[in-house]
Amino acid sequence: MIEPDLRGRSVFFGGFASVIFLGVFFNVSSNVFSVSPGRACRGLWRDRELLAALVQREVLGRYRGSVMGVMWSFFNPILMLAVYTFVFSVVFKARWNVASESKTEFALVLFAGLIAYGIFSECVNRAPILIVSNPNYVKKVVFPLELLPVVTMGAALFHGLVSTGVWFIFYLFFFGVPPVTALLLPFVFLPLVLLTLGLSWLLASLGVYLRDVAQVVTVLTGVLMFMSPVFYPISALPSEFQSILLINPLTASIEMLRDVIYWGRIPDAQTYMGNLILGLLAAWFGFAWFQKTRKGFADVL
Repeated sequence: MIEPDLRGRSVFFGGFASVIFLGVFFNVSSNVFSVSPGRACRGLWRDRELLAALVQREVLGRYRGSVMGVMWSFFNPILMLAVYTFVFSVVFKARWNVASESKTEFALVLFAGLIAYGIFSECVNRAPILIVSNPNYVKKVVFPLELLPVVTMGAALFHGLVSTGVWFIFYLFFFGVPPVTALLLPFVFLPLVLLTLGLSWLLASLGVYLRDVAQVVTVLTGVLMFMSPVFYPISALPSEFQSILLINPLTASIEMLRDVIYWGRIPDAQTYMGNLILGLLAAWFGFAWFQKTRKGFADVL
């Protein structure tokens, strides 16, 4: 385990740097589109019915034409978790904790990390092409473009929640009732959702002006999977590398997710609040950047 204060300080300094950058950014000349967080929340609430319809279309559209339809979203995580359990428990005989005798612990802990990473990567990888692939929304109709990253997030959360449900079924079968701390799961997801939304708004805008962003992001997210504690515990790294890994904003979210649904631990308050503040700042900055640059979308497309 990593000392909570080290994790908290790492997130705190990241949030502090973000505050400084936001202060400089918001001193730039204003745009006709509001960058107010309050306006953003009210806009999402006002367009909630449109948002729900778009998320439903996004989820169902992925499986359109298939025999099993949306049921694939349930069978995919079942298959993957079964494969992970066999490969890591039977073939590699891996153990997350050296003292553990459980054959399924490694697969469940690994899959929990993949759930958090999957939500992040699905949104971030798609963000650079969201505007480019929907030029009609920019040129021909009056459409709240800021909803597009939120729609992707809604679809990613749907698949993440289905995977989480499969995880709980496996846990219930092998270990019994999950720990009561699993009730904190929505609170643990919140900083991750905010951070991912902020990056999605930023990348959606950059993808319009710099078409190479999509390729760069795909490579970086692949690297990020191995630079996050998905396949290994942080404690497996030498101490000098552990602080470097903590710079990764996904580290805290992955560790807190495992804490509440598997280890039965309440996340460290300082780490959680630092991560939440960082997520709020990232969401605010990403939304502001998107609003300030969207006037040029029609000209580029």
